[in-house]
Amino acid sequence: MSKLTQQIQKSFIARLGQLTRSTTSLRARMRKGFDSTGPQVDTPIRQAPVQAATRVTEAPEGECLYAIGDIHGRRDLLERLLEQIEQDSETLPAGTKRTLVFLGDYIDRGLQSRDVIDVLISDRLKNFETVFLMGNHEEALLRFLSDANFGKQWVRYGGGETLYSYGFQPPNTRTSLTSHEAMTAAKKAWEKVWMGFRERLPKEHFEFYNSLQSYHVAGDYLFVHAGMRPDVPLEQQSARDLLWIRDEFLDDTKEFDHMVVHGHTPAEGVFRDNRRIGLDTGAFISGRLSAARLFKTDVSFLETSPV
Repeated sequence: MSKLTQQIQKSFIARLGQLTRSTTSLRARMRKGFDSTGPQVDTPIRQAPVQAATRVTEAPEGECLYAIGDIHGRRDLLERLLEQIEQDSETLPAGTKRTLVFLGDYIDRGLQSRDVIDVLISDRLKNFETVFLMGNHEEALLRFLSDANFGKQWVRYGGGETLYSYGFQPPNTRTSLTSHEAMTAAKKAWEKVWMGFRERLPKEHFEFYNSLQSYHVAGDYLFVHAGMRPDVPLEQQSARDLLWIRDEFLDDTKEFDHMVVHGHTPAEGVFRDNRRIGLDTGAFISGRLSAARLFKTDVSFLETSPV
């Protein structure tokens, strides 16, 4: 084993220990909402009021859709949720088309990020039709692949865990602003990681990241990572809004032509009203990875339970 590999493993183990020791405090903060000094997240936990959903929506004839929220490097939760979905799908009428719609954010924040992609591109899902949407965190990885300088920003909201999962140690650049020499050293360190990551990223993973869709429409449902800008037709929605929008979408009251099924904004539980179904339940901290089951006019939910 090379000295570099040993160093990366030691750093990985130290990082894992830090994450394990902080789990209790992170969960407590999740209940109250993240503050500006919290972990590497880009939004507070949203505590939207529960509303009654009276709108009737229908999945395509003969198809059952399972929409899965943000996984964020938790292969363990993904495996558990897939087992639930497989068991549930066995109860469907013979001949029913079974479709998994993944809402993006497969990577970052969780140390099993690479492992999650391995599952998604494996034969594990061969009994289902699959739809994979782009999340803002996959967009960040692709941006890093084309711009080494973006790495400093990417690690601030979870990219470091993805790099660790692929066997790379993010450079420590906290002192990079202390001198010109430190800035130069930090830049070179990031360029080294960038070149290595580009060279060693599996071809199948690269192709997966580049194949991700912006949205998916099925029956009365529109699946998208973040949401949509109100009063803008679907064909005119910007890619950035589909991946990043929050308050403008979440706080509006007007219904869209489709029921919008999305992730991106973590909440303490699944959210459903007459406009949207939100499935990001903060899996990387909460242990809850959630999915919506959409069959005919029925809407129900599956979820992993925190250990």
